[in-house]
Amino acid sequence: PPYACSSDKSEKGDPLPNQLPPPAARFFENYPAGAEFDLGTFSFSEAEIIDFATRYDPQAMHVDRDWAAQGPFGTVIASGWHTIAAVMPLIAANFLPTGGLPSPGIDELRWLLPVRPDDTLRVRATVTDARRSRSRPDRGLVTSHVEVLNESGDPVLTMKPMNFVRCRPESLASGG
Repeated sequence: PPYACSSDKSEKGDPLPNQLPPPAARFFENYPAGAEFDLGTFSFSEAEIIDFATRYDPQAMHVDRDWAAQGPFGTVIASGWHTIAAVMPLIAANFLPTGGLPSPGIDELRWLLPVRPDDTLRVRATVTDARRSRSRPDRGLVTSHVEVLNESGDPVLTMKPMNFVRCRPESLASGG
């Protein structure tokens, strides 16, 4: 079927709003460059940090309370992999469309500050580029800058994921 991949402007030429429709109604056209989306918040208890790290990242700073108390952060800190694992459900529910396409990857993953027990973290995604695929007209490539911010608004993690997103079929674009 024909697809109506468009630019980052509405039919009237106005910038599209920075609010996404429900996941089943999200298409490439909903992700204009410059759009910013708050994806939600999360936190970890000390027990959750230790449990995850014991299984997946068993370094002393994540699993050993005594060592961590004397270490550079004064407490256990979350594994960066734990933080990413907690971010992904927020991205899936509050940013990506239902029935998404495979992602070609993530660039520039950075762990900038420690995540301590009971820190409340907020996830924000900003679309940095949205390009229609030349070889696959039914999709576009959306590149974003994702930040995980602590309670002070400082980024604790940043990454630049790329996502293929289906374009809105013309039958939906024209209201039919």
